[in-house]
Amino acid sequence: MLLHLEGFMDAGSAGKGVVEALLEENDHQPVASFDVDQLMDYRSRRPNLTFSIDHWSDFDAPQLVVYLLRDAQGQPYLLLSGPEPDFAWERFVDAVEDLVDYFAISLVVGLQGIPMGVPHTRPLGLTVHATRPELVFDNRPVFSEMQVPGHAAGLLQFRLGQSGRDAIGLAAHVPHYLTQMSYPAASLRLIEAVAKATDLELPTSSLEMSREEVAEEIAQQVAENSEVEEIITTLEEQYDSFTEQAESDEMLADGRVPTAEELGAAFEHFLANQDRPDKE
Repeated sequence: MLLHLEGFMDAGSAGKGVVEALLEENDHQPVASFDVDQLMDYRSRRPNLTFSIDHWSDFDAPQLVVYLLRDAQGQPYLLLSGPEPDFAWERFVDAVEDLVDYFAISLVVGLQGIPMGVPHTRPLGLTVHATRPELVFDNRPVFSEMQVPGHAAGLLQFRLGQSGRDAIGLAAHVPHYLTQMSYPAASLRLIEAVAKATDLELPTSSLEMSREEVAEEIAQQVAENSEVEEIITTLEEQYDSFTEQAESDEMLADGRVPTAEELGAAFEHFLANQDRPDKE
């Protein structure tokens, strides 16, 4: 079962982009739904009401739904998507665990994007976390230990692990300056990772088309702003430098890769140099 809940961090709309592509390019049918009236604070995330001339004509009711889909080979899988619950997280987790057991789900895969201090001109990184070490793949740890604001998807993975069920979280690394826009390249990175974790063959045509369009737009904007171009060049140099070090035996032994803080510090250093009055 693939999982994406809107409301917590999803840089570049990476997880949302996967959901939209799957529902757009595949036949799907709902097999379960949650009562959002019991889970949502409507005043914190007000759904849209449409007003037409002299009356209310439509209400964009939020939906938290489990869909049944099939991949290119006809393999069935489930997709749970919708707004992250505001209330009753533990009850929500219990309900998802019941669905996992009812449908005999062998693996739950969470999808999201996270901001990182990396340039868009380099391969997108990926953070993989799981309920068992054996489920983790292609992972170079970025953080040793940290605390983040709680979120329902994270709690779900934690509880699934406590109950002996398998779950994986996939987080695509999105350049921090692109976090507020839709970044299809990050969604495609997640789909690649899903294929490796599950062997599902998911559609990519719409995302690939969008990726090319967005890449051209970014390239044009960078070309029109020499300051931005210099900043990205600096990020590239920092990224390449850290990557070369990471590939050395010593760095591989430590499992160390450039962190957002390290690359961000280089970025800030560059900006500071730009502000120096004595800069030639």
